[in-house]
Amino acid sequence: MDRINKLRALLRAEGLDAMLLIDEKDRRWATGFASSDGAVLVTERELFLFVDSRYIEAAREAVRSATVGLTSPKMPLREWLKQAARDCSVKRLGFEEDRLTWAETMRFRKMLEGVEFVGAASLVRRLRAEKDAAELETMRRAQAVTDAVFSELLGIIRPGLTERELAAEISYRQLLRGAEGNSFDPIVVTGRKSSMPHGVPGDVRIEKGDFVTMDFGCVVDGYCSDMTRTVAVGEPTEEMRRVYGIVLQSQAAGIAAARAGVAGKAVDSAGRAVIEAAGCGEYFGHSFGHSLGLDIHESPSASPSEERILPAGAVISAEPGIYLPGRFGVRIEDVLYLGENGCEDLTKSPKNLIVL
Repeated sequence: MDRINKLRALLRAEGLDAMLLIDEKDRRWATGFASSDGAVLVTERELFLFVDSRYIEAAREAVRSATVGLTSPKMPLREWLKQAARDCSVKRLGFEEDRLTWAETMRFRKMLEGVEFVGAASLVRRLRAEKDAAELETMRRAQAVTDAVFSELLGIIRPGLTERELAAEISYRQLLRGAEGNSFDPIVVTGRKSSMPHGVPGDVRIEKGDFVTMDFGCVVDGYCSDMTRTVAVGEPTEEMRRVYGIVLQSQAAGIAAARAGVAGKAVDSAGRAVIEAAGCGEYFGHSFGHSLGLDIHESPSASPSEERILPAGAVISAEPGIYLPGRFGVRIEDVLYLGENGCEDLTKSPKNLIVL
């Protein structure tokens, strides 16, 4: 309930009587319960979870901190919301303006005529950015799965294996180790395709002398992991080694700068400066990192334009890269937990250039 109490404090500060949560991840953050459909209403004194018959039994068993209501043709969501708004004297209602379409927003406004809707998604985003102890422990477990799978992959990567086959191994092995699924579709690219930051795995076969870049993650109890490693299959060229070394130095510089209380762009700048000093700035086009948690991409980020301060408890990626079009690319990614005096690297896989 600490999360809900923190949200209530923010609602009071904004002069809001309640917060309506429709987004699946926001609902899970507020109640701990996962369902593809439903609604959560947070008021000054009450927490409501409304679900339909597909989830009602599980919700009533799992959620003790909320009043759980069954939506049905006889008692649809609009009636539950009307009743709760009336009983709790809701006049100004916060909602997730960044998650609802215009049509959905108008539908909810019609349900609650006379209630003022106020965009308040930033309040929830602020709290979700600050991971508590339970969230951090879950994310450690998720990262441990990716670390273990990467270690296993080193024993099967070989010339002749296709990108698609390696991606399938990643998905399969994460599930075997207890993951709920992938946090995103694995990126596996080799040879010339490794210059594509988000290349799609295909039937290209790994060849001797190639770089292979693998970007993947899994979901454990709703929370995401994320990591990228680039390995060489057979002896790499001196240029490949040099570029790998630059990316590794860039990541180390960004990690050294990563801590709570600094703007996201400062972390990006620290890592980017290394790549630019090496004359490769034009080949690093994306941000140094992004926040993650229940979603694989959250905010704030470690990007060149991120003015917001990274809060204590934020979990961000550290993933610089250099991509030489039509030739090869390198990316190295870890996940960091930010504290006031620095960060904890949740990713334990080795980062020295591995030659298979």
